[in-house]
Amino acid sequence: MDPIELLNNQPHDPRDPDPWVALFLDRSLPMHERTKAALLVDQRSRSRQFLLPVVRPLARMYIVLFQVMKIFIPNRFTSSKWLHRLLAWGLRVWVSPEANFLILRHFHVGSEILDFIARNTKELNVPTSPIRPTNLEHVKDEIFLNHDLNLFNFVIRLNRALRDQGKTLTPPTRLDFSGVSDEFPLEELPDRWTNFLDLQSAIEVFTPVYQLFLTDRDFWRASNSLQLDETIAIYVATLLQAPGLVALVNNRHPMVPLTTLRAGFRLMLHGLSAESLHAFLVECKHGRMPQLARIVAPNFQPSSPEAA
Repeated sequence: MDPIELLNNQPHDPRDPDPWVALFLDRSLPMHERTKAALLVDQRSRSRQFLLPVVRPLARMYIVLFQVMKIFIPNRFTSSKWLHRLLAWGLRVWVSPEANFLILRHFHVGSEILDFIARNTKELNVPTSPIRPTNLEHVKDEIFLNHDLNLFNFVIRLNRALRDQGKTLTPPTRLDFSGVSDEFPLEELPDRWTNFLDLQSAIEVFTPVYQLFLTDRDFWRASNSLQLDETIAIYVATLLQAPGLVALVNNRHPMVPLTTLRAGFRLMLHGLSAESLHAFLVECKHGRMPQLARIVAPNFQPSSPEAA
């Protein structure tokens, strides 16, 4: 059943209210409806309830073991190409359609957030490398590794351009939302009896595999990239003159990186932060600002035709 229908049609018992339905109906934070429904259906799954508590400590144990192993043989098993082939197979065979939907959508969301910053700092000429997968075969194009590289490369290029031109990040006269999409063209995802694994369990299982097949430097960069959520949110908040946007972010303090043991949980927060930030941009694009008035400056001027 469609996740939206599943949550909407859930009967309401006042003596036993469903917490996932309550979260779905809540509109205190902007979020794409299909994405929110997929996330909550995934969170309420039996896989997350019963499998995650077993998988998580085992996965963290392997992270420690692989870290010790890489002290002695740092690059023995590294291959980003084979890693992504293995990830594509694992996603196709074992991971639920809701989780796969969230994973593929995340690359579009991240690409559009960086594109929004670049479009509204055109004088800096910062290039972007958007990643827009439409099916799980595109995972083989090393998109997880490239996603992390794109993020750090963007931060470096943006700030070098600002420094070289003697500028600071400032909002343009009129904001450009033309690169912000309401929907993404994702193909139908596998939904066989084997596709039962929830997103959090899948992340916990894949994290030590990710560590094993990547160099130590690549893995640490991937882990530390999660705390750049705060940095990217500050950029967007500066352009929108909406300082309250940073409150949507839970992965913070990139100059004090956390250990890799909690990378799986922080990756979930990373996805949530990105979705909330992108949904905020969609709301701004369409001029749906009343519910966001407290955190958006009163002189906000959208450039979208729909908001004119």
